[in-house]
Amino acid sequence: MNDVAIIGVGLHPFGRFAKSAVQMGAEAIQLALADANLDWPDIQFAVGGSHEVSNPDAVTRLVGLTGITFTNVFNACATAATAIKVCADTIRLGTHEIGIAVGLDKHPRGAFSDDPATMALPQWYGENGQFVTTKFFGMKANRYLHDHDISRQTLAKVAAKNFRNGALNPKAFRRKPIPEEEILASAVLNYPLTQYMFCAPDEGAAAVIMCRGDIAHRYTSTPVYLRAAEIQTRHFGSYEVHATCAPVEETASPTVYAARAAFEAAGLGPADVDVIQLQDTDAGSEVIHMAETGFCADGDQEKLIADGATEIGGSMPVNTDGGLIANGEPIGASGLRQVHELVVQLRGQAGARQVPGEPKVGFAQVYGAPGTASATIVSL
Repeated sequence: MNDVAIIGVGLHPFGRFAKSAVQMGAEAIQLALADANLDWPDIQFAVGGSHEVSNPDAVTRLVGLTGITFTNVFNACATAATAIKVCADTIRLGTHEIGIAVGLDKHPRGAFSDDPATMALPQWYGENGQFVTTKFFGMKANRYLHDHDISRQTLAKVAAKNFRNGALNPKAFRRKPIPEEEILASAVLNYPLTQYMFCAPDEGAAAVIMCRGDIAHRYTSTPVYLRAAEIQTRHFGSYEVHATCAPVEETASPTVYAARAAFEAAGLGPADVDVIQLQDTDAGSEVIHMAETGFCADGDQEKLIADGATEIGGSMPVNTDGGLIANGEPIGASGLRQVHELVVQLRGQAGARQVPGEPKVGFAQVYGAPGTASATIVSL
């Protein structure tokens, strides 16, 4: 299989802005082009994703109408990871040598999703207040903490760590550290999760330029290689968003299968990873995904987090840029933000949040309702 290299990354800040999602996408593209020392006409094809924008290919009217192939994708919170996979696979197939994956979104304030129709849910789901980010993730976290003897204090530690990391990230939405006590004392949205344990829908864009691995050094002296980009859906019996109750016997989450497939494709294992990006729609999700991706056993998170293993200077740094909790989640851009962070970490360009010891391998995971998970591995 042909290697694919990442040669340019661009990240528009996440937050709230007086501009359209398409404008933010164009700015992210320009940043990625500058990073790769390329011009837009050098790009042979593009893949783009968004939740709010039905045709993200409209970004071409702002960066240049060059007639390139542009494929629009959507896979809920796994949209950006899907754009990465489609872009990489197109290069591996030999159709094109160099392309760009871009994600952009501009979400209204409030929980995902006040309108059940946007998530293909029945009307009564929204009428009963069962919004995805609070109701489902609260129930899932509550059961997991009960089954594996994990405390709510650990959830507060996760959120506090991500707020601290976000304060070191000039492009994060929330850039103010919040102590554990304040996180625990904030309003309970769905037990055991409080207000400051959740991410927020917001706005932003990100772009990643990829090319054939054997030509990467034409463009950069520090290529980062995309070793795996895997996507899996759920198996029957897994406890996911569309379920109204948990089945008696559960199968593993699609995250488990996506991570296994990615490690197999890359010829690597969790012990080889130096920087980790996990979907932290809420603090409980980060805890759960630590085990589902193979970085620890169920229940080991309590001690690992208490000992500082997931901090920037720890043995398994997680969400070094603040994750979703600090950055928020513009769905179309979120997984590309993760890869942007991995690339700058592996290049040693992360500034105050740089992982020590010259990291060489990065891992990113996102989970999209109603049960689509992706795992991406990059390395020097």
